Amino acid sequence: MDFNYPIGIFDSGIGGLTVANAILKQLPNEHIVYFGDTAHLPYGDKSADAIKSYAKKIGNFLVDKHAKIIVIACNTASSVAYDLLTKSTPEHVQIINVIDPVVHYIIQKKYKKVGVIGTQGTIKSNIYQQKIHLQDSSIKVHQLATPLLAPMIESGFVHGQISDLVIEEYLQHANLQDIDTLILGCTHYPLIKKEIEHYYNKHNKNVEVLATNEIVGKYVKQFMIENGLLNVADTAAKHSFYVSDYSDTFAKTTNLFFGKKIELKAIKL
Repeated sequence: MDFNYPIGIFDSGIGGLTVANAILKQLPNEHIVYFGDTAHLPYGDKSADAIKSYAKKIGNFLVDKHAKIIVIACNTASSVAYDLLTKSTPEHVQIINVIDPVVHYIIQKKYKKVGVIGTQGTIKSNIYQQKIHLQDSSIKVHQLATPLLAPMIESGFVHGQISDLVIEEYLQHANLQDIDTLILGCTHYPLIKKEIEHYYNKHNKNVEVLATNEIVGKYVKQFMIENGLLNVADTAAKHSFYVSDYSDTFAKTTNLFFGKKIELKAIKL
């Protein structure tokens, strides 16, 4: 394998750009190929079979782009399509999801009362509780579907009264009381991490808020080091960003997620 090959990353939309950004902060020499399945977003309310179908097509696309690893930068797709992609993708291409690194972090830090917020699909899959309890059944896991957050964020309502009201409505729910940490179980949610932390500070609650993109970024770096996959070439990194449905509004919103303007290429799979 050519270690100059890119890292493949995909999500239902642009939320996964928070993961891409975190990975590049850890690995600035790497090239990435990103695919946002905007024609089918959000994945959170799609059937498992539909998500598996989308994920397999995208996986094949990224393999064709010579991805040396593929990161499923979506909690919903990670929960229902990870096993399928692991089996259907060539053995030399490793698949990384955004759930296992967070579960590893929870166990490592020895949290005992864990809250999880995410899409309907992620919470319905019960994937976080299952994976956490496989390693430590004594940890209490409190979950809540928060379906308004992702579309709110994609619409640009990140700061201000609207986002504060929605966040407060969710976080005061009975399911999320008596926790010591909160997993932001959607790659959109890191953009409102500060607002969530503000809620807990305002109410004098000591809850650590975990941005999954940061944890995944560090995990990918360690994985690349351990498996000898780092790009050691002294060349400027070139990135490619694809979407399955292009719109000007969507293109402008990418700046919010990635921190700078990027060029999106539309392609039908």
